[in-house]
Amino acid sequence: MHLRLIPWFFIILNFMEYIGSQNASRGRRQRRMHPNVSQGCQGGCATCSDYNGCLSCKPRLFFVLERIGMKQIGVCLSSCPSGYYGTRYPDINKCTKCKADCDTCFNKNFCTKCKNGFYLHLGKCLDNCPEGLEANNHTMECVSIVHCEASEWSPWSPCMKKGKTCGFKRGAETRVREIIQHPSAKGNLCPPTTETRKCTVQRKKCQKGERGKKGRERKRKKLNKEESKEAIPDSKGLESSRETPEQQENKDKQQQKKRKVQDKQQKSVSVITLAEGLTSVSQRTQPAQYRR
Repeated sequence: MHLRLIPWFFIILNFMEYIGSQNASRGRRQRRMHPNVSQGCQGGCATCSDYNGCLSCKPRLFFVLERIGMKQIGVCLSSCPSGYYGTRYPDINKCTKCKADCDTCFNKNFCTKCKNGFYLHLGKCLDNCPEGLEANNHTMECVSIVHCEASEWSPWSPCMKKGKTCGFKRGAETRVREIIQHPSAKGNLCPPTTETRKCTVQRKKCQKGERGKKGRERKRKKLNKEESKEAIPDSKGLESSRETPEQQENKDKQQQKKRKVQDKQQKSVSVITLAEGLTSVSQRTQPAQYRR
């Protein structure tokens, strides 16, 4: 019985040795391919190296090489950075750098934003825009040339002269229009928005209320002057309100002195005039012989 089990024992032992040798050879092969492969990678890496960073990424993440000094480090990102476009392959999702004149791109042949000094047109970056287009320095794109557009003329205004519609025979009438679309840098310039022509009407007298522009302006200026005079406060009243009681008392004394002097002057003048009047009266009443 025991002799029958011995061959099976050797068969199982040889099979286990074979499996162990296969695992060992597979491990040597992996170490030969990635000598510094680390276990427990971070940042979305499926496999990584202590020296080169990520070697492969987890599903749906993009693999991109970032240059740090003289070496490149593999990084796994959810989307490609600016200046790169993403491409999905069965075994890897990869970020590829855009063209040299392209700042951001959708793929290798379609740019979405150009670098400084280039203008975007149909997914390409150009030094100068094609004929029929002009460069927009704000968006850095080639855009269509926009020409000026104006509305239709308004009806002619009444015949007027110096702001009045009366008191003349020859005057002028005006019509206007609006700018609907302003032109771009290379577009056609806008036409005049006002037009005036001479007109002749039958002269009629102006009523009292029809003063014209100049008359209305004179009246407005006069009213403004009156309002400004009313608005200016009395400077004398303000100065008197700011004086101290002593200053006010001295001022009153000076005014009293002035009044006394003025009264004396008035009295002397009245005496002189009275004397002159009496003299003239006496001369009139004397006989002619004494007057001679």
